Amino acid sequence: MKQFMERAVQLAIANVQEGGQPFGAVLVMDEQIIAEGVNELHVVHDVSGHAELLAIRRAQQQLQTNDLSGFTMYASGEPCAMCLSAMYFANIKDIYYCESVKQAAKVGLDKSKFIYNELKKDRAERTVSMQQIPLESEQQSPMKVWESK
Repeated sequence: MKQFMERAVQLAIANVQEGGQPFGAVLVMDEQIIAEGVNELHVVHDVSGHAELLAIRRAQQQLQTNDLSGFTMYASGEPCAMCLSAMYFANIKDIYYCESVKQAAKVGLDKSKFIYNELKKDRAERTVSMQQIPLESEQQSPMKVWESK
């Protein structure tokens, strides 16, 4: 376990030295590294370019599956809500991290802390406005199409 966390931290430090943020992730199955990632926001200008998401994408593409049951994620930092959600969707149940969202906020990386706090609020109290627009009676429901498959 220690070697995988050490690798995640090494990736994070190298990423900082290359102009990125201090986040690295290693996805492991059966004591073998299957995929790695670092935050690539500064390179790809894509807010989903997080270390954990990239490791998940790479593993899913390599293995041609969405289900990563039995995999373990090692991350240099506590996963943000987006990365954590992806881990839920991919069925990753074991997640280890070094530095917390609170520690990240102390060094100016406070978006994760903000989002975690936002998610605790009722929809009407969040800073992002979300409003449902129901389907018209003549419109086909994508959910019903899915259900009938």
